[in-house]
Amino acid sequence: MVLKNLIKARKGHEQTLSDDAQLVSSGLLPGFEALPTVVLVLEKRSLRVVFANPSAESMLELSRRQLTQMAWPDIFSNADELLATISAIAAHRFHATHLDAVLERPGHEPLHVHAIVGFLETAQDYVLLELFENERHIRTDREERINDLTAVNKQLIRNLAHEIKNPLGGIRGAAQLLEFELGERQRDELREYTQVIIKESDRLQTLVDRLLEPHRHPHIVGDVNIHEVCERVRQVILAEFPRGLTIERDYDVSVPDLRGDKEQLIQALLNIVRNAAEALRERISQGDARIELRTRIARKITVSKRLCKLALDLHIIDNGPGIPEEIRDRIFYPLVSGREDGSGLGLTLAQTFVQQHDGLIEVESRPGHTEFQILLPLDC
Repeated sequence: MVLKNLIKARKGHEQTLSDDAQLVSSGLLPGFEALPTVVLVLEKRSLRVVFANPSAESMLELSRRQLTQMAWPDIFSNADELLATISAIAAHRFHATHLDAVLERPGHEPLHVHAIVGFLETAQDYVLLELFENERHIRTDREERINDLTAVNKQLIRNLAHEIKNPLGGIRGAAQLLEFELGERQRDELREYTQVIIKESDRLQTLVDRLLEPHRHPHIVGDVNIHEVCERVRQVILAEFPRGLTIERDYDVSVPDLRGDKEQLIQALLNIVRNAAEALRERISQGDARIELRTRIARKITVSKRLCKLALDLHIIDNGPGIPEEIRDRIFYPLVSGREDGSGLGLTLAQTFVQQHDGLIEVESRPGHTEFQILLPLDC
């Protein structure tokens, strides 16, 4: 690795560094400038940043001057994730170590990185960090698991729905016939029970129809402006929740049209935004509920195992209570819902429609911030 090579290259250097100026003058740091990976040098006692290369500036969206006025805990809210490792390195327990970490920054998406932490033999008051983004690898693995699970669920749902649908018609018909055969007096007394059977049969029939919905209609492809889709969904939700809810728009007008089924995309986005609005009911009553629709262009990104030059990056963000932890990993499963009155099909259908467009849905959630991300290929 680059880190090990650079450390070895400095072996035998006998100068003892007492401050940052000496570190710079030693000639060690210029070698890090052109590296494509993120390199940070920290003072081991205070964990203050004394050097950041251009790649670090780009990843962290902070200038070198800003970074060198900060310590490691100032940059990441969960800095303790690497503190033990940095402390061990600083105590010279070992020369270098590798680990995977998720680094969180207030107001930014978490950074999934592979980190190499090592100490500088020629500058023992300092610790060196080299960070590699491994989001693509993590996303590919997660996408494969989601696709495999979705395929199994889809076949199971279709088989189960067909098995339920046939006897439901018989149950409903038998209840109607029974009600008809009852005498006038008995009909008045027992009609309540026959109506329960009929209404519950109708409810289950509706549920089965919704399970089969994505497989019934052809995939009608045309040019779709994603902002027209967003505006349609925004109008529908604001009509349902006219007070207490703000739906903000942050559109990148340079996003080109995509090839897709407009009605399916509207339904997918509507299901996600409606779920967000339902989760915000308490904040709606307080008048500070917020949903944000944000569009961006993602470049050179892997979607559905294909490297795309361009992809639509659509985010739906709300300030609700977050997805309960016990169902966070299962929210796209059929019949899994965070609400007592929820059907558990909205997100399942949204995922199905997005996957029919060779896209991907992901979600990050914590109290006060839930963010759905939809990636749809534009140029692959």
